[in-house]
Amino acid sequence: MKKPDYVYVTYIATTPEKLWQALVDVDLMREWWVDPQAGCARVNVSDWQPGSRWVHQRADDTDTVDIVGKVIESTPPRRLAFTWARPADAEDDAKHSRVAFDIEVYGDGLVRLTVTHDALAGDPDMLNGISGGWPKVLSNLKTFLETGHALPRTPAAH
Repeated sequence: MKKPDYVYVTYIATTPEKLWQALVDVDLMREWWVDPQAGCARVNVSDWQPGSRWVHQRADDTDTVDIVGKVIESTPPRRLAFTWARPADAEDDAKHSRVAFDIEVYGDGLVRLTVTHDALAGDPDMLNGISGGWPKVLSNLKTFLETGHALPRTPAAH
């Protein structure tokens, strides 16, 4: 059995419902989906129905789309999965990777979030980007859900 290309597991003091809402609500995403070094928030925009398109875009005046894909699975509040590709590769399925957020109750008031990003062979440079990106983004998510605010942003161009 082939191992996934990237797996990140974190434990968050929240409920599955609050975690799910943070993953799909654009207004909440603006608060936590931030690379502290880039300083610019990103949002994922979709209706989150299987087969629907989603875009990962900058939450600034440009609304620049950085990543695109299609929703594979949406089972609130347990699992969200979608394809992931650069906009130039949107029509080339061989260059799409997959992201899955698996949410499990892990004791009283604690949730285990497992993010699996696999099928990265079609875009080898993507692994380098997500290996640095996911830990920052998911640390922001955890901090936001537990404290009400994300990690402090550091000034930098985005």
